[in-house]
Amino acid sequence: MDSVSSGSSLQLLAKLLLDAQEDDDDDEHVPHCSVSAMTPSSIGPVKKDTTGTFQVKSENRKTIWNTEEVPEGSEFDDTWDPREQPEYQILFKQCVGTEDVFFGMSRKDPSTACCEDVVIKIKLPETKYSDIALDIQDKVLDLRTPKKKLLLHLPYCVDSKKSKARFLSEEETLEVTLRVSRKFDFINFV
Repeated sequence: MDSVSSGSSLQLLAKLLLDAQEDDDDDEHVPHCSVSAMTPSSIGPVKKDTTGTFQVKSENRKTIWNTEEVPEGSEFDDTWDPREQPEYQILFKQCVGTEDVFFGMSRKDPSTACCEDVVIKIKLPETKYSDIALDIQDKVLDLRTPKKKLLLHLPYCVDSKKSKARFLSEEETLEVTLRVSRKFDFINFV
């Protein structure tokens, strides 16, 4: 390995990797004697400059980007909104019976893959129930109050029609229960 680490050995290796045709035509791309001028890009054939060959892949030339490139829920993002984000917790809830707890008959485990509901507890101090605006989409929860704003991308797709929310005024907490909509598999078959 000692012979590869010396500067002259690296120069000889670079010379071997260059095409003979490019070596004869253009001497400016041959590595210099100085080891500091040699970089990994100086080894191998010279790459052609491809600036100016930009092609638009879009069918509609007026669009700036494809819909696949825009992340889901980005229409809710508002970076210029000065309201602060409230504290929140995401909890997972599953319905288990005695056959699950004692006998393990339904193949459920404590992982989030077996949960039926997502419970989000949001602390909203000094907020009235009438000031809360809540919008739930398949993968996004959007909460707005006069002082707070929360845009939360959910870990699972949810069914917004089967969701519930309640405001606990003593604790100043909004508790949102979202039903997870997932495909049936060997664990989630009921």
